[in-house]
Amino acid sequence: MEPSPDINRLLEIMAALRDPETGCPWDIKQSFETIKPYTIEEAYEVADAIERNDLDDLCDELGDLLLQVVFHARMAEEAGEFSFGDVVHAVTSKMIRRHPHVFGSYDAETAEAVKQKWDDIKREEKAERAERRARRGLTEDFKAGHLGGVQRSFPALTEALKLQEHAARVGFDWSEPEPILDKFEEEIHELRQALLSGNKAAVSDELGDMIFAAVNLARHTKTDPEQALRGTNTKFRRRFSHIEKTLEKDGKTLDEATLERMEALWQDAKSIERQLV
Repeated sequence: MEPSPDINRLLEIMAALRDPETGCPWDIKQSFETIKPYTIEEAYEVADAIERNDLDDLCDELGDLLLQVVFHARMAEEAGEFSFGDVVHAVTSKMIRRHPHVFGSYDAETAEAVKQKWDDIKREEKAERAERRARRGLTEDFKAGHLGGVQRSFPALTEALKLQEHAARVGFDWSEPEPILDKFEEEIHELRQALLSGNKAAVSDELGDMIFAAVNLARHTKTDPEQALRGTNTKFRRRFSHIEKTLEKDGKTLDEATLERMEALWQDAKSIERQLV
């Protein structure tokens, strides 16, 4: 079998990998649940390639992410639920329906008008979805209500941000950043109390509240909390690498270094960064 830019070749490859008689033993035994972590991982790797501005990697990672879509669709087709073609049909229908200003007669002159129409259409889609679920006997729906549009499968940081954004649309929001700082300090105090109590559940609860408040502060300062944390992660990697490389030049390993020595090198890395600004 030869590689090809035709999507049908990828579908053929996946069908061959899943063939019960001649396919790959690893691919054959997979399920939606076992593949799910890989799907999430590939999405993060796409984001990482974008942040590094590595377009060669981006091409590869987008292919890996597409493979995940094909994998899920193949398993669904085997179960008699839907096929890759159904996935494509669903998303093309959705894009056409949600852009009547491009594919229909709706006249939208501003981005705000586009967003308003988009939200109206999504509400209609949500009602249609509820009817479909009812016909199938599915009563519990985490997508119901005003916050139903926020996926529970999002990373927790992203879910927190989107929950706050949705609540803010109906006026449930802080008016400015300063009161959030007060709330943040309140949460720190409550976390200290939980730590003193030794109650692990309380510590987890208060720590979550503190992080939620931090996300709220990020939103009000128009800072993407995910990108802010990623920036800090990159900074940590860079500074820790400075510690490791300096110790290596001194003929020492990380295990051999004292905390005081590593802290001194950490401060040295910070000083170098300030000089480069």
